[in-house]
Amino acid sequence: MDNKGFSEVQNGGQSNVTIKMDRSSSIATAAEDQITFTWDDLSVSATLPGSKIPFKKSEKKIKQIVKQASGYVKPGELVAIMGASGAGKSTLLNALTFRNLSGLTLTGTRYANGVPISPNSLTSVSAYIQQDDLFIGTLTPREHLEFQALVRMDREIPYKARMARVDNVLHELGLTKCAKTVIGIPGRIKGISGGEMKRLAFASEVLTNPALLFCDEPTSGLDSYMAQNVVEVLQQLANQGKSIVCTIHQPSSQVFSMFDRVLLMAEGQVTYLGGVERAFEFFSEVGHPCPAHFNPADHYVQVLAVTPGDEESCRKRIKHIAEAFEVSPEGTQLMNRIDELKRQNIRECLLLYVEGRSVVKEVTYQKQNEHASTQMVKASKRSSPYKASWIEQFRALLWRSFLSVMKEPMIVKVNLIQTIVISLILGVIYMNQEYDQKGASNINGALFIIITNLNFSNVFGVVNVSTHCNIPFLSRMMKSYFMITIFTFPKVFCLELPIFMREHFNGSYRVDTYFLTKQLAELPVYIVMPVVFVSIFYWLVGLNPDGGRFVIAIVIAICLVQAVISFGYCVSCWASSVQMALAIAPPVMIPMLLFGGFFLNSDTVPVWLDWIQYISWFKYANEAFVVNQWAGVELSCPPDQLVELPDAFNFTCSALEDEFAVACDNHTENGIISIPLNSSATMDIPSPCFFDNGEAVINNLGFDKDSKVFNIIMLVVLAIAFRIIGFIGLLVRTRRKSK
Repeated sequence: MDNKGFSEVQNGGQSNVTIKMDRSSSIATAAEDQITFTWDDLSVSATLPGSKIPFKKSEKKIKQIVKQASGYVKPGELVAIMGASGAGKSTLLNALTFRNLSGLTLTGTRYANGVPISPNSLTSVSAYIQQDDLFIGTLTPREHLEFQALVRMDREIPYKARMARVDNVLHELGLTKCAKTVIGIPGRIKGISGGEMKRLAFASEVLTNPALLFCDEPTSGLDSYMAQNVVEVLQQLANQGKSIVCTIHQPSSQVFSMFDRVLLMAEGQVTYLGGVERAFEFFSEVGHPCPAHFNPADHYVQVLAVTPGDEESCRKRIKHIAEAFEVSPEGTQLMNRIDELKRQNIRECLLLYVEGRSVVKEVTYQKQNEHASTQMVKASKRSSPYKASWIEQFRALLWRSFLSVMKEPMIVKVNLIQTIVISLILGVIYMNQEYDQKGASNINGALFIIITNLNFSNVFGVVNVSTHCNIPFLSRMMKSYFMITIFTFPKVFCLELPIFMREHFNGSYRVDTYFLTKQLAELPVYIVMPVVFVSIFYWLVGLNPDGGRFVIAIVIAICLVQAVISFGYCVSCWASSVQMALAIAPPVMIPMLLFGGFFLNSDTVPVWLDWIQYISWFKYANEAFVVNQWAGVELSCPPDQLVELPDAFNFTCSALEDEFAVACDNHTENGIISIPLNSSATMDIPSPCFFDNGEAVINNLGFDKDSKVFNIIMLVVLAIAFRIIGFIGLLVRTRRKSK
């Protein structure tokens, strides 16, 4: 195999990959596309809540997380942001990238080649590598990168060129060997290693050849060798002309020396920004020299840390270092650069204002003539942050979603086996019911079993993912009954949302395309499984043998499942976590279950609770199943045993007086039935017969025999309504997080 892109190094008996890239690499950034990224006077504050004591007013406090931070990164530079825990380094990175700022107040300006840049423009020319590696575990690295190429590369690039870029990036980052291995799901599907997963995260971002790269603690969770390997990748990417800023925690001395410049933070303020070697001299000048044979990175963090119990002296030391940096050559050079940017911007804006021209267009034009970033020029002209059109996003997402569903063994294989087994077990229990009085009651129970099984086996499948989750709020009986069905679908919507959030804010695709394609990809599964269950259970129980009734029963089951999973999507989209979704779903479903018409007759419900039945999918499905089963059916009932019931569940034993009196005639005296204790007499009392046809069964439950079509339509309406509400919840979450 060609070793131009990477070579293997033996380390402790294991094969590790060392990345080696040259400037002729396909992912190099052209000179005219390079960006100098500058930030000026960035401040981030949070409003702390006041006293929670009732009737006690207290003023809300403002906490400064980042205080007037300024800095810059040039093309070809690798800049590290360091500091103790709570120093504000992650918040500064979020402020630079317009991310995760909900509930925070941000002031300051960010510039790309001297032009103030907006969130959409920054997204178009930059990439952000998160600390956590989030992937669809059933895909391979090649499939993952092919999807990224389809939705994130410029639409003018032809398909073959995109696939060629995928091949090049796989080769450059040493992922060729594992290109066709599934990424993996911890605890369920074995996949690629941690180091390969981290390199795949880099590959996902450099695929689009961004001029700016932001990384949030890229070495977190890696051993020293792999951490060095990851920083080498960053260093090589910087050598391609990219501007790279990353936060890093506790780097080794060797890793620390690989950075071009370092930004040290303490108490939210910049205490140093300059070369790594110059930092050693600077701390010596301020009276805190690094001891011999000591890791400089650890020494700087310790000097700038606030030690519990010694806060006052620590803050004085931090203030002294920050003031010393402001008057140092590095601090003076930084402020001069920021001031020059401000003056340049003011001159350009005033000139364009006087001439009556568009500021944004003209500045973009000037920068283009100055051979500034052409990517930034395109981003300034483009109002949308998405590089792929709606239809391109739709096709790519649908392809990935179908792959994910079909390659997830728990979704198809295990769920199919579980559906068959449960339908067989329940079918054997209710097998061959007779169309008599006892059979009518059992058949009604069997119909409701269909509803409850399809409900609980699907709604928790949408909400829940982990087979190791604990559900303490379920009763012991419900646990034992639904333990298998609750964990049918590990493809959980809740835990997939972080992937959606990351890709959406990276400008990969829209909210509506993701939501729609997810529904379409999982639709076949949610159609096949109820068909299989009903097909087996229906004939084992001996339900209505008419073929048309059987088809209608399948249609009802499919519509019911659609309403159920829509409810699951709705809860998942609005809930902030899996735990919250699992806490919300059962309390909402239990009233729906009770108002389904099996446990509680609708005619006896209090008026102020009557409205619940109109939003209960249990009720609509139960009524549809019952009407479909019993309409036009005759039951075995001798005429002399029929008991007329004037009202459902509202009768007395007076209807049995005549039969009982005749049977006891020989033991009646003065209206009192007396049977001697030593008597061996027996009474042959015929069993009463309450239903002689299906209409009587329907009326007994308070249902309408002509409402079958209406109930099916209502299930469809609920399915659509829950999906719309869920989509609105997803929109709200993305808008809230983007603020």
